[in-house]
Amino acid sequence: MTAKPTSTAVRIPAALTVKELGDILNISAIEVIKRLMTNGVMANVNQTIDYDTAAIIAVELGLDPEEAVAEEPAVAALALEEEEIADDPASLKPRPPVVTILGHVDHGKTSLLDAIRKTKVAAGEAGGITQHIGAYQIERDGKLVTFIDTPGHAAFTAMRARGAQVTDIAILVVAANDGVMPQTIEAINHALAAEVPIIVAINKIDLPTANPDRVKQQLTEHNIVVEEYGGDVVAVPVSATTGEGLADLLEAINLVAEIGELKANPDRPASAVVVEAEMDAGRGPIATVLVQAGTLRQGDAVVAGETSGKIKAMFDDQGKRVREAGPATPVVIMGLEAVPEAGERIRAVADERLARTIVDERRRGREAAEQTDHAHVNLDTLFNEISAGKLKELIIILKADVRGSAEALKGALERLSNPEVKLKIIHSATGPVSDSDVMLAEASNGIIIAFNSRTDPSAKKRAEATGVEIRSYSIIYQVLEDVEKALTGMLEPKYEMVTDGHAEVRQVFKSSRLGQIAGCYVLDGTIKRGSPTRVLRNNEEIGKGRCEGLKRFQEDVREVQAGYECGVVLSGFDKYAEGDVIEFYHEARVN
Repeated sequence: MTAKPTSTAVRIPAALTVKELGDILNISAIEVIKRLMTNGVMANVNQTIDYDTAAIIAVELGLDPEEAVAEEPAVAALALEEEEIADDPASLKPRPPVVTILGHVDHGKTSLLDAIRKTKVAAGEAGGITQHIGAYQIERDGKLVTFIDTPGHAAFTAMRARGAQVTDIAILVVAANDGVMPQTIEAINHALAAEVPIIVAINKIDLPTANPDRVKQQLTEHNIVVEEYGGDVVAVPVSATTGEGLADLLEAINLVAEIGELKANPDRPASAVVVEAEMDAGRGPIATVLVQAGTLRQGDAVVAGETSGKIKAMFDDQGKRVREAGPATPVVIMGLEAVPEAGERIRAVADERLARTIVDERRRGREAAEQTDHAHVNLDTLFNEISAGKLKELIIILKADVRGSAEALKGALERLSNPEVKLKIIHSATGPVSDSDVMLAEASNGIIIAFNSRTDPSAKKRAEATGVEIRSYSIIYQVLEDVEKALTGMLEPKYEMVTDGHAEVRQVFKSSRLGQIAGCYVLDGTIKRGSPTRVLRNNEEIGKGRCEGLKRFQEDVREVQAGYECGVVLSGFDKYAEGDVIEFYHEARVN
């Protein structure tokens, strides 16, 4: 018999492994696993469980569990993650602006950056697609400007979804010959959602078909009003090919940066963000990072998400080795134990031991959190969140089949705003719901409304993984009705019928006890006892019932799969005929 601890009080962390729980409770890990199994929890010796689950085992052993508060150094490390260090205003020094280039494919984003850098990056790219997310610095009139070149606004938003607000200025590149295109609109909405100043670069003005005035007019339809039209957005005509207007564009960047009074403290532990990362065959995990505050130095112990390491080497955007990097400086670093994800924050800490402690705490926290549902906003919980004062703004991404429907819905939804909560549609477009839409909803804690619009399979998978709600409708008033009910707490759950399988009646038997029994062959799916059913004759419904019994060779069974014969007894219907098809289904909640 296993000995129990002598004291009844036991302190258990918020998350711990099965083995660690056994050590705390002074019982074997095998005993813990057995007790977890009896409580319906399947876990192996190295799996992380949360405090509530661990407490059940402790109580069974006659102990008095108490959740332990994390001790130093972990608590200090996690506080460092959650809260930015408050800098003394006197310690702040001017830093370069960080500029992200966004726009429609083939409108010249990389060519423009290439022209600014006076190098031939774009010429080596296959099919005009940016193959490398990079961060580069240029110097003009003694002032540095950092550019982030991305293959699209998706990476820009992926960083923002992780809480990494890396950009000070967004340059929206629009081709003067093409004008505003679907990806341009998407880029505008992503930049507006990020609440960063926008500069419009009207590119390709050297082409005969260029029409910059048409571009400016089109932009006004999407909440971008240039200075010439009375707005506050700077629009600069440029040509990446001839170099025309580039000096004006850089001047505009410097002007917007001066207005923003961008400053950072270079004399504090470094904080950076991962722009991109990969596994290099020769050098191991490498990451391009942008320092946001402090100074990152070779030899620093660092933490990035759930990986840590010690910086062995750093390289600037020209590939030259450097020993340190200050705020708004991009560098490639070596020395991490694994490849971090884009958008992860990197922080310099006291030593490698502390770095590993932080990583361990983060991993435990994530594994414990994965046992609970995503706390993303949805219409079902909207009223409760409004009542609790948690929500003042409902963010909506709207996708529709045609532009007219999108505009009509947008106007009607915005009119539903009330003093408690404002409805804000940050992106409205035609076409299917895409990965980009889900990322935008994730970053802004919004919901997606699809009107007569399908959802891409990858977007649906991403939405399920991140807890983003996608609502599909085909009638406008139902959209408005649901949102209005959600705002007032009157939204009722909706269910849809999900077909489980079909069984064809091949023979009818009579039973003095059960009445008519249908001898069936299961055509597809899996039919289950207890399921609601529809009886179809010549594809028309002739009755409904519930499956009261399933038999295989005189034995009662719970379910029968396709390709097998069985006897079916329904409650509420027994007028079978050979050739009838019994459809088995269940109702699934869709909101």
